[in-house]
Amino acid sequence: MMKGKMNDLHAFLIVAQEQSFTKAAARLGVTPSALSHTIRLLEERLGIRLLARTTRNVSVTEAGAQLMNAIRPLFEQIDIELNALSELRDSPRGTIRLSCTDDQIEIYIRPILNNFLQKYPDITIEIYVDYGFTNIVEERFDAGIRIGDDINKDMIAVRIGPDWRLIAVASPDYFKQHPKPLFPNDLSEHQCINIRHRAAGAIYAWEFKQNDHTTSIKVDGQLVFNSTLHQLNAALDGMGIAYIPEHLAEPYIAKGKLQAVLIDYSPYFEGFHLYYPNRRQSSPAFMAFVEAIRYRTK
Repeated sequence: MMKGKMNDLHAFLIVAQEQSFTKAAARLGVTPSALSHTIRLLEERLGIRLLARTTRNVSVTEAGAQLMNAIRPLFEQIDIELNALSELRDSPRGTIRLSCTDDQIEIYIRPILNNFLQKYPDITIEIYVDYGFTNIVEERFDAGIRIGDDINKDMIAVRIGPDWRLIAVASPDYFKQHPKPLFPNDLSEHQCINIRHRAAGAIYAWEFKQNDHTTSIKVDGQLVFNSTLHQLNAALDGMGIAYIPEHLAEPYIAKGKLQAVLIDYSPYFEGFHLYYPNRRQSSPAFMAFVEAIRYRTK
C-alpha cells in the first residue's frame, strides 16, 4: 500500500512540474490515459482537487501547489541518496544535466568532453542549449554556466575559465567592401550581426569601454540570431560584423578568415562559472565533472 501511495505522489509531482500529462507520461514511461487515471484516483482518495485541467494545459490548484511544495524536497532528497550509493561502485555513474549556451559548450565543455567520457563510461551528460537564463532548480538541471556576477548567492560557483571579452570581427571580404570602423560609433555605418538571447527580450546592445567607462551601443543589421555560433558563421560568410567571444574568434583570426577591429574598446568581463545548488555536492558523478571542467591557471 505504501509503495502505491509513493508512486501516485511521484506521478502527481511530475505532472505538476511538467504541466502536461503527455510530457509527464513520457518521463514516467506510461501512457497519458493511465497517468490521468492514477491522478484521478489520488484526488478521490484525498478528497480534494489537485490539478486544474483544460483542453490546452494543466495547472496545480491551491491544494496541489501546497502538496507539490511539501513533497518535492523529499523526492529530491531520495534522488540524492540513491545517487550517493554510486560511491560503492568502482567508478561514478549517473546522468548530469547542464544548461548553457552553444559557445560555452564550444569553449569550455567540448575540450574536456572526450577524455571525461572515456574516463567515466557510466556517466551520461545531457546538455541543453539555452540563452534564456533558465532557472536550473525549477527545470531540474544539475548545473548551468554564467558569468560570476550573474549567479545567485545561494548557489555554489566554480570558475571554469579566465576573464574574457567580446570582440568585433568580420571577414576580409567584408572589409574589402566597407572601411574598418575606427571608433565604436562608426558601427552605425555597418551591417552588424545581432543577437537576441530570449524571444521576448531585447536585442543585445554592444558594450564598449570609452574614456574609462563602459557604454552600450545599439547597432543595426539585417541579421538577428539567438546563437553566438550562428553569428560567427554569418561573419565568416561576409555578412557583416559580429561581436563574439574572443576565444571563439581566435582560431579564425589566426587563419586569416576573420579580422578583428575596435580591440582597444572591448572591456573584459569576469570569467564564466559552473553554478549549482548545494544539494548536488553528494553526487560523485557530478563532482567528477566539476573537477574536470574547473579552471586551472598554468
